[in-house]
Amino acid sequence: MIRPGRDSDADGFIALIGACWSLYPGCRLDVDLELPELRALASYFAGQGGFLWAAEQDGRITGMIGVRPLDAGTWEICKVYVAPALHGSGLAHALLDAAEGHVIAAGATELVLWTDTRFDRAHRFYEKRSYVRAGPIRVLHDISNSLEFRYAKPVDGIESRDAAGAVAAIPRLSAILTACVAEGAGVSFLPPLAPDVARDFWRGTARDVAAGGKILLAGWVNGVLAGTVTLVVALPQNQPHRAEVAKMLVDPAARRTGLGRRLMARLEQEALKAGRPLLMLDTRAGSGGEALYRAMGWTLLGVVPGHAVNKDGGLDDTAFFWKQL
Repeated sequence: MIRPGRDSDADGFIALIGACWSLYPGCRLDVDLELPELRALASYFAGQGGFLWAAEQDGRITGMIGVRPLDAGTWEICKVYVAPALHGSGLAHALLDAAEGHVIAAGATELVLWTDTRFDRAHRFYEKRSYVRAGPIRVLHDISNSLEFRYAKPVDGIESRDAAGAVAAIPRLSAILTACVAEGAGVSFLPPLAPDVARDFWRGTARDVAAGGKILLAGWVNGVLAGTVTLVVALPQNQPHRAEVAKMLVDPAARRTGLGRRLMARLEQEALKAGRPLLMLDTRAGSGGEALYRAMGWTLLGVVPGHAVNKDGGLDDTAFFWKQL
C-alpha cells in the first residue's frame, strides 16, 4: 500500500535508508549529524511545498519517495528508496508514478534528482524512466564522501544531450530504435533488432557526440523519452557549411503528438547555431517521414529505386532531400 508519509514513520524511514545504504561500501548513515529531517520528514517536505509518500506492507515501511518544488516549473524527486528484498518488484515504479503524477498535475515542466555515484542499480532504474545525466557531479563533503550524479528530464520538450546524457539515454533510445525497426522504419536495420546491436549503435553515437562529430537531440512526451534525431557535423573538410540528418525516430506509442515536427524544428535551430545552413537527409519513399519533410519545406533531390531492403525482404525506394536554412 502506498499512502502519504507521516512524521510518525521516522523509525521506518531510517531503517529503510540504512538497509539500502548497507549495500554500498562506504555509505554511512548518521541521522542526528547529517539528516535530522528524517525525524519529521513529512513536515520537512510540507514546509517546502512538497509531499512525501510511504509504501507499507504488514505494518513495515518498505518504500518511500518525496518531491519538492525548486523554482518555476522545476520539481525535485527526493528520497527514493525501496527495501532490498523488494527490488525488481515494481514498487519503485509505483512510487515514482505517484510522485510524477503529483508534480505534473501541479504544473511541473522539468523533473530533477540527485543520486550517489555508487548507486548503479538506481541509475539503471532512472534511465529506464527517461531521466538522463545532466550537469556536473556534486560533491557533498559528508561522512560517506558522497559524489552525486544529477539526472533530469523535461515533462514535454526537446533537449540537446552531451556525451554523458547520451550514455544515460541508451536504454530509452535503444527501445525507441527497436520499436521503429519492428514497424519497418528504413533506418539501416532489419527486425528483429538484437538488444546488444541497438545498444552498441547508441554507444557509438555517444562517442561521436563526445568527439564533436554529432549533435544528439532527445524529445519527451508526458515525461517519457519518446523521440530523437541526430545532426551529423563530421563531414569532409570542403563541406564545413553542411550537415546531415540521421535517425529521426519517434516511438510508435508517441506518434501523432507533433513530436517529429518539434524535433526537426529544433534540429534546424541547432544546425544554424553550428554554422551548418545546408542540410541533407534520406528517407523511405512514400513514408510518413517523407510527408513530414515536404510539409516542413524540404526539397526533393531525387528517388533511388530499390535502394534498401525492407523487413519483408523486398526493395524500397529511397528519397533524398535537402534544405537551405
